[in-house]
Amino acid sequence: MKTKITRNKVVFISLFLGNLIIALLTPYILPERYFNDTITIIFDKGHEIGWFGSYPFVIMFYKLTGLRHLPFFLIALIQFPIVTYILYKIGVPSNFHKLNVKNILVYIALLLLGIYMSMPTKEFITFLLFCTIPFIFQSKRNSLFKIVFSLVLIACFSFFRPYYLLMPIFAVGMYLVSFIKFENKTFSTIFYGIVIAIFLSLSHGVIKGEYISRTTRENYVINNINRNNINTAIVSPISQDTWYGEAFGIVYGFMAVNAPVVEAIKHILSPQVLAFVIWQLLIFYILFVRFSRCLKNRKQYQFELWTLLILFAYFIVQGIFEPDLGTSIRHKIGLFPLIYFALYYENFRKDIRQSI
Repeated sequence: MKTKITRNKVVFISLFLGNLIIALLTPYILPERYFNDTITIIFDKGHEIGWFGSYPFVIMFYKLTGLRHLPFFLIALIQFPIVTYILYKIGVPSNFHKLNVKNILVYIALLLLGIYMSMPTKEFITFLLFCTIPFIFQSKRNSLFKIVFSLVLIACFSFFRPYYLLMPIFAVGMYLVSFIKFENKTFSTIFYGIVIAIFLSLSHGVIKGEYISRTTRENYVINNINRNNINTAIVSPISQDTWYGEAFGIVYGFMAVNAPVVEAIKHILSPQVLAFVIWQLLIFYILFVRFSRCLKNRKQYQFELWTLLILFAYFIVQGIFEPDLGTSIRHKIGLFPLIYFALYYENFRKDIRQSI
C-alpha cells in the first residue's frame, strides 16, 4: 500500500531538514556570548550540579547522559530531531503549507528551535517537560482529570524552575475571574492575573522583606549590565524598592516581554532586536485573539482555554522574572509545544472531541 505524503507534511519535513543544517552550523556561526549558559552547563565551575534548580539539574542531565562530552554538531543532531518529532506527534496542521502570518511565525520559531537546540541548554529540558501538556489534553482520560493533572504536573516542574509553581495559581485565578461579567473579558482576565501577581509579590515583600522581582530580575540586570553582557535589559523606569514601584515594574515587565513596543523604539537601529520584537508582538496578538474566542466558547474549547490560561500565566510570570528580551524569547521557545498547540488548536479538534 502506497503512503501518500500530504503537502503540509512535506513542508514540515523540509523545514526540519533545513533547520537541522542550520542547527549543525550554529556553533560555528554564533558569537561567543550566546554560549555563556552552555559553558556553565559543560564545565560547572561553580559546582552547582544537583537535582533541584535549572542549572543544577541540567548540569546533572548532561553529565549522566554523556552529552556534555559530545561536539555540538552531534548534540544538535540528537536534540533537534527529538523536539521536532514531538511537534510532529502533537500534529501537523492541514494548512501548514500555506503562507500566512501564523505559519510564517511558526516557521521562524522552528528556526529558533534549531538554533537553541544546537548546544547543551536548559530549553531542551523545558521543552521535554511542557510537551506533556498537549498529549495529556489529547488523551482519552476524563476531562476534569486532564485539567487537574496538568496543573499539578506544572506545579511539580518547580523542581526545575521554582517560579513554575506560580503558573497554576495564576491560571486558576484567571479562570475564576473569567466568570465575572466584564465589558472586555479577555483584557480583564489578563489584567486581574497581573493583579494577582502583584499581590503575591507584595505579600512576599511583607513576609520576606524584599519584593520578588528585586531578588530576581533587578539583581540579575544590575550584575550583567556592569559586565556589558546584555543590551536588551528590562529595567523599570521606576525603582522597585517601593510597593507602587514593584507594582509598576511587574506591569512594565509584562509589557516588555510580551508587547515590547518600548523595546522596539529603544533598539530601532538594531535589526535583530526588531525582528524579535515583531515576532513577539504577532505571537502575542494571535494568542490574545484565540484566548478571546475560547472565553466566549469555554465549553467547546475547554482544553484550548486551559492551554491559553497556562500560557498567559507564564507570560505574567515572565513579567516578574525575565531580565531581558533575548532571554524571554529563548524561554518562550522552551514552551513552544504549548504555543504550537494553542496556535493550531482547531486542527486538533477531531482528536479532542473523540476523547471527551
